[in-house]
Amino acid sequence: MVIASANTTCTKITTNQYIPSPYPQLLLPIALLLFIYFLSSKSRSIYLVDFSCYLPPAQLRGSPANFLEHFEICGVVEKEPIDFMAKMIERSGIGSEACFPPSLHEMPPDISLNGAKEETEIILFTVVKDILTKHRLNPKNIDILVTNCSIYCPTPSITAMIINKFRFRSNVKSVSLSGMGCSAGLVAVSLAKDLLRVHGNSLALVLSFEAVTPSGYQGKTNSMLLANTLFRMGGVAILLSNKKQDKMKAKYKLQYLIRTHMGSDDESYHSVFQKTDDAGFVGVSLSRSLLHVAANALKTNLKELGPCCLPISEQLFYAWSIICGKICNTGKKEIYVPNFKKAFEHFCIHAGGRAVIDAVEEKLRLKKEDGEASRMTLHRFGNTSSSSVWYELSYLEAKGRVRKADRVWQIAFGSGFKCNSAVWECIAELDPNMRNAWSDSIHMYPVQVPDIADH
Repeated sequence: MVIASANTTCTKITTNQYIPSPYPQLLLPIALLLFIYFLSSKSRSIYLVDFSCYLPPAQLRGSPANFLEHFEICGVVEKEPIDFMAKMIERSGIGSEACFPPSLHEMPPDISLNGAKEETEIILFTVVKDILTKHRLNPKNIDILVTNCSIYCPTPSITAMIINKFRFRSNVKSVSLSGMGCSAGLVAVSLAKDLLRVHGNSLALVLSFEAVTPSGYQGKTNSMLLANTLFRMGGVAILLSNKKQDKMKAKYKLQYLIRTHMGSDDESYHSVFQKTDDAGFVGVSLSRSLLHVAANALKTNLKELGPCCLPISEQLFYAWSIICGKICNTGKKEIYVPNFKKAFEHFCIHAGGRAVIDAVEEKLRLKKEDGEASRMTLHRFGNTSSSSVWYELSYLEAKGRVRKADRVWQIAFGSGFKCNSAVWECIAELDPNMRNAWSDSIHMYPVQVPDIADH
């Protein structure tokens, strides 16, 4: 039945007539909402705009001979420990250019809180000023500030020290990391990355260093004397961004950051350990099992990193060698070691010591030239702890070896025990003449470092 008024013309609707559906009209806004959701949920790209490594002044150099003479004159350590340190320094691969902070040049060495504070300010104030000046950044433009230092953990914190000096904004997101050892630099980058992923259009400043002043050991235990022979003054400021406009001026883009923590294993946990010896002296003990622990941590890290970076062919070769080993069940089938040079053009192995670099090269089947940046960093700057992988990248840049689209693998080890990997893709044409910590001496490198067997 059709009901119509006098002023209305109605047409009877039959079953064959088309009734427009309201759903097509909703498709466009629904698609638009889904697209917006996809963009908002997509991980933001993290760009490494630039980094600045600290270059100590020449007067702070501590040659091996001066280092040992200083200990003898001060009478802080007895002759037997000095002889042990002399042997370790000779085998360390550290040259005469590596530097100690001013506090350790005093007689006797000043290992007080004031000495550590002075060292911290000298390094971090210098690199922060350098990177802010270079990029004409107002400190108030920094949205996120992350610092890491394992031994020195003052109150107020190191981030507060930086905020006070440079007058950062009151709402800057700041975090100070401590007690995380030589791998803490990549831990700090990882934290900054996570913060940048949730805070849009932001700049992050990461400051990575280790205070040498409070880590000096004055006792007689050999495992704790090793730290005296390895660690030197250094640090780095790293500027990260998630801003699309910063892609044009950034050097690198973060591809992967894989963190491995072996702390549930007692041997790993105690391999690098700060403690008090029988005489009451505090120091960091490096155990004999350290290289074995590091190898296991690296192997575990690679199980996660490998599938992300290695070509399918290398992954298949590796899987096939495992399958054949299980089928043969002889225990003699050698597991295939993937060719990591098919995944990365450059390697920055933590310059923790000559033995560490040698062990990683052997484990990954790398050539000596692949570890050149690490060996030269150890020779020129010593073990600068968490900042060493950045001195290595700086070396590669100064040599003009990093090209656009190259991939760089940073490998860091640290107490806990941790192995962290960061993979960066170069997205710019880098100028090797741009000044950095290596500019004044890069023409002299690489230098010939005698093998351990030669001593």
